[in-house]
Order: sequence, then structure tokens, then C-alpha cells
Amino acid sequence: MMLLTSALSALWLATAAHGAVQQDAEGNVKSIGVSSGSSASRHSAHGTNAFFQQLRTHSLNQPYLDSDMQSRWYDFGGDTIIRTDQYIRLTSDRPSQMGNLWSKVPLTATNWEIEVEFKIHGKNQLYGDGFAMWLTKERGREGPVFGNQDRFEGLGIFFDTYKNNRPGVVFPYVMAMVGDGRTSYDKDTDGKNQELAGCSARGIRHANVPTKFKLSHFQDKYLKLELQYKNEGEWILCFETNEPPTIPPVAYLGFTAETGELSDNHDIISVNARNLYTTAPPTKSTPGSGKGKGKVTGQQTEGSWTWFLMKTLFFFFAVGGAYVGYTAYRTKQQRSHRF
Repeated sequence: MMLLTSALSALWLATAAHGAVQQDAEGNVKSIGVSSGSSASRHSAHGTNAFFQQLRTHSLNQPYLDSDMQSRWYDFGGDTIIRTDQYIRLTSDRPSQMGNLWSKVPLTATNWEIEVEFKIHGKNQLYGDGFAMWLTKERGREGPVFGNQDRFEGLGIFFDTYKNNRPGVVFPYVMAMVGDGRTSYDKDTDGKNQELAGCSARGIRHANVPTKFKLSHFQDKYLKLELQYKNEGEWILCFETNEPPTIPPVAYLGFTAETGELSDNHDIISVNARNLYTTAPPTKSTPGSGKGKGKVTGQQTEGSWTWFLMKTLFFFFAVGGAYVGYTAYRTKQQRSHRF
């Protein structure tokens, strides 16, 4: 009986393992079930087959705070207000505010993707100044660049809602700047000469759908920024470069916002950071070749799993039968010795 139970348990575990691996029609792994709240899934990034795994140390979702009214992974500062059921408000719609949100530990992954839901809104027809996302060597230093220090070292993504002096450019404007620790951001020209890449994003304020941005980085391959603000699920390419800048190997993830005479609400709704890593590309069969090593289809994979489970079950039944036969033989021998 114990052997039969063991056999059924083994069969159940094998079936569970098979169910945890989902495959597409071509036999490629789509997702793998991972315990402890982490996840590892496959997606296509810049034409490259890749897996991503959630980085809980740099992700932030409701209710944002723990039972001690603290965040395990982030620090909040300045005029930041937290409503645990709605948002993290970096600045309210009031003049002369400055708020920040910084990771407590540096982001050491070389390939990553950061997806952020945010909201820019207010009651005034004139508004400003905007907010920024940072990946910098230093953290938590307030300053004139959307609430962060000037002459920073690292990468800044600026969501600039107020136009100072940049003719021919539609605002709000989203741009990236790479800081070397010495170059200053020129606020009077909205960073025109410091811009790595950027795009206009008219309609990103008071959008009718959840507004998001997604920044993807593969070391020495590409840096890409996508926006969602026109239709839900529709990602608009803001910029992409095949010559990504050098980001400090130890960089903190941060979000800051600033208001001057003009103001706005700058809210962070959620932050989801993922570690990206590549896999070996699938082997393609040669057209017209019957002997080529093509992809294993889902049906073939399913059949191989079924045959494996059948053999496993037969093995346990065989061992169980041998054990029962041996026990019966020993019992018979013991009885014969008694007489």
C-alpha cells in the first residue's frame, strides 16, 4: 500500500511539474511557475528571446507600506504624500513643492525593464513643472532638476510639462539625459543640449487611460522607452537607441517631482521592475529537409511526457509487485520452519 501511495505521489509531482511549464505551439517555453511570489516568464524584447523575473527589491505596489507604516525597499521624502489605496503623490497641486521616492538598495542588474504607472493632473490651465525617473550613483539629494540634484551621475528620464524656451517642440516633452557628474542641466532651454533622445507626448496629462512608461535596457545592445497614454494596451515608441549609455554599475532607482509658481499633482501608482536575461535561440529546421533537427511541437512534447509518466507508473507497480511476492515467499518459508 505504501508503495502504491508513493507511486501515485510521484505521478502527481511529475504531472504538476509538467503543468508548471507552459509551451506554445512550437514547443517554446512561455512561462515557468516559480514559488515564493517571484515569477519568470518569456517575452520578446527587441527581437531577442528573453526571460524576465520580477525584482521585488525595486517594485512598489499598493498598499506601498507595511504594518509599521514603512516601506521595506523604498524611502520617501520632501512633500511626498502616500495614500495606501490610491497613489504616492510626489507633489500636490500647490506651488513650491518637491517630493522624492528612492530605492534603498542599488539596482545591480545589467539587463532590466522598469514599468511605471503614473498620473499627471491638476485643476489649473497653466501647470508645471514635471517629474523624473532616475538611475543614479547617488540618492536622496534634493535639487533644481525636477526635485533632484544637478550634475548627477547616471540616467535621468524627464517628463517636462512646462515649456521654458524650446521653439518648435510640443510639450509635454519626455527626454533622457545622461549625467557625468559634471554637466549641468540647462533649465532655461529645457535641456536641449543635454538631451540623449526624446519625444513629444501631448495628451499624457489628464489622459483618459492609465498612463504608463516602460524603460527597457540591454547592456551594449539597446535602450528603449515606450509610453501608454492614448489607448490602453497600446505602447507608443518614444525613443530607442542601439548605443545605450553607460549606467553606473551601482545605481539607485528614484522618482522626483517639482513645482514652482505653477503646480500639478504628480502621482506614482505602481512600479514594476524586472530582470531580463537572454536564452539560446530555438533551432530552426532546414526547409525541405526531413532529417533536420526542427522544433519539437506541443503534441510531440505532450506525447513524450505521457510516455514518461506511463513508464514511471509501470516501474513503481513492478517494484510493488516484486515486494509483495517477496513478502509472501518469506511468510511461507517462516510457516514451513515452524513445523
